[in-house]
This record gives sequence, structure tokens and C-alpha cells, in this order.
Amino acid sequence: MDYAAILTRKYAGTEWTLDGDNYEGLTWLSDTPKPTKKALEAHWPTVTAEIEAEKQAKLDAKASAVAKLQALGLTVDEVQVAFGLEA
Repeated sequence: MDYAAILTRKYAGTEWTLDGDNYEGLTWLSDTPKPTKKALEAHWPTVTAEIEAEKQAKLDAKASAVAKLQALGLTVDEVQVAFGLEA
């Protein structure tokens, strides 16, 4: 469970600090009520899905860009060298 990721994504605009990786290290600085551990944990599946979707979108965008460059006549090797891509 990544409390910092949950707080960053689901509590944008709030102020807090996190000492360590657990709920007990959360210091709530905003005027709004501090979310409970249970409330934060309920967000974890959604946050995980968002992170995975963003990773996949980046991979898809990279693949699309490579395909377009190849369509313009660049070889796979040229694309990989030009953009530091792994084989």
C-alpha cells in the first residue's frame, strides 16, 4: 500500500506529511478532516489501476511513435538508437 500515492492522487490540494510508509506516520496539516486508514485503503485498488493504466498508455504511445517512424522509413535499429529504446 502506497499511502503517498493515494494521498497525492485522491487528496490533491491538501497538505500533509508522511514519516515512513504507514498510516501512523501521516501528519495531516490541512483544515479538512484527516482521512481514516480505512478510507485511504479503500482508494488503493483504484489508485493501482490508475497507475497501471498510465504505464500502459506510455507503452502504447511509445509503440505508436515507433510504428510511425518506421512508416517514414526508419529501421528498427535506427529508431532504437535515436531514442535509446531497448530491443
